[in-house]
Amino acid sequence: MILNCDTPLGPHRIIAEPGCLRRAGELLNLRRRVLIVTDDGVPADYARTVAASCREARIVTVPQGERSKCFETLQELLRQMLDFSLTRQDCVVAVGGGVVCDLAGFAASVYMRGIDCCTVPTTVLAQADAAVGGKTAIDFAGVKNLVGAFHFPPVVLIDTDLLRTLPRRHISAGLAEAVKIGLTCDGELFSLFETDDPLAHLSEIVAQSVRLKRDVVSRDASDQGERRVLNFGHTIGHAIEAARPDLLHGECVALGMLPMCAPAVRRRLEAVLHRLGLPTCLSLPAEALAQTIAHDKKAENDAVRAVLVPEAGTYEIRMLTVGDLLRRLETIQGGAEKP
Repeated sequence: MILNCDTPLGPHRIIAEPGCLRRAGELLNLRRRVLIVTDDGVPADYARTVAASCREARIVTVPQGERSKCFETLQELLRQMLDFSLTRQDCVVAVGGGVVCDLAGFAASVYMRGIDCCTVPTTVLAQADAAVGGKTAIDFAGVKNLVGAFHFPPVVLIDTDLLRTLPRRHISAGLAEAVKIGLTCDGELFSLFETDDPLAHLSEIVAQSVRLKRDVVSRDASDQGERRVLNFGHTIGHAIEAARPDLLHGECVALGMLPMCAPAVRRRLEAVLHRLGLPTCLSLPAEALAQTIAHDKKAENDAVRAVLVPEAGTYEIRMLTVGDLLRRLETIQGGAEKP
């Protein structure tokens, strides 16, 4: 599958096919200096495969996890880029999950006012969502993705064969993003999670999620209107993530979606999340999340622009106060958590 995403902020091409990492030299422009950014949780062979196709390459490995999305790691990447003598004609390649794609993309966006950054997502979450759409960022002062930029990768290389090495928990967490876009934009995709084994349709789910996100981003690249639907589950999810670093991003998004659904949809979503092994309840006082929600990027004065799902495959965007969101959180409080 090859998809073109043309936006006023820049075009990018999305190539999704099993085994395409081995064709990196053919599919990416690597006839230049290339700084490859990966993390220590990604099999090292992936970055080395890209490096073998470059005219000149340097691999930088950052620690795995959300804590790497910080100014200190950003500075180290910029230092490596300068030391490697990257010019505006050279590029960065991110090989990893959402953290690596966000971090490397943001570093590329600010180095010399912007150089190319291609992405090779290696997780379900990154392939289905994070690597597509040009959003890059680091966390700051306990707020997720507070400092960032729109910086579209010339090419996104999605090799679904890379998902075979992932632990089941990470696959399930990544699928939360596919559930998100199905629940808001494609009722048939959401129904697949209800009626079939998602693991048997992983490549299909990733491909459809990418198509849906490509369509949304093509119409609203800079998050001024329709693209806000992609924040479904993230307003509350990001607040949970800040308070509960033991949970994966997708697990927090799963929890964040539930309070934003109409009761009938919420029951269906709970059943899907149970099948995926994702959490559906939370043991954390709502007030502990209030400050983080108030600092959400979508906040305006004392309210937040929130995405609600009245029926599967549809959505609406409404302004809700922090108090409104905290009351909705009561629907997921208590009970036994997973994992």
